Amino acid sequence: MHAGTFCAGADLKERKDHQPADIIRFGDTVRAIIGGLAALPVPVLAALDGAALGGGAELALAADVRTISHRASMGFPETGLGIIPGVGGTQRTLRLIGPTRTKLLLYTGRRLNGAEAVSWGLADVLSDNPEEAALEILEQSLSKAPLALTAAKAAVDDGFEVPLPKGLIFERAHYAQLFHTKDRLEALKAFAEKRKPNFEGC
Repeated sequence: MHAGTFCAGADLKERKDHQPADIIRFGDTVRAIIGGLAALPVPVLAALDGAALGGGAELALAADVRTISHRASMGFPETGLGIIPGVGGTQRTLRLIGPTRTKLLLYTGRRLNGAEAVSWGLADVLSDNPEEAALEILEQSLSKAPLALTAAKAAVDDGFEVPLPKGLIFERAHYAQLFHTKDRLEALKAFAEKRKPNFEGC
């Protein structure tokens, strides 16, 4: 990762020669890629040390956790280009920071610096070295049971947009599926033996 730009979105010079059908096709492809990233059953981290604008911001928002530097920025300039974010930006931003602030970003094209992005809830950890901060989170998660991490992500994602009673049903199901895993038994054994568990992901 190099300071400067995380991803500045589409190449506008290239776009001017595209037909509407080409742009729709391109958007569908990018939307599928970003959706696939968000749907990965493992923790997904994004480290932002530069501009994440337009499609770049949409890519970053597909991660589970975003670390960001003071010099980085996030924003959606699309309305100034006669369009709107089209590969998840409106919907993922809405779910993170609510409708009013989402509309404010879209209406004005405002770029949030790193501290503002964390304050608003678009990013999670402010660091002078966001890559190092992301690797620290990764290292912490690697000490956990892999199946438990997958279940934790699924429980949160499955329950996010449903009423609490249904979300609790999802949580119970993901919780129950871990009872008979070798890793759970290893964790209990390691606790009794006062050592770190050796998880195998099974």
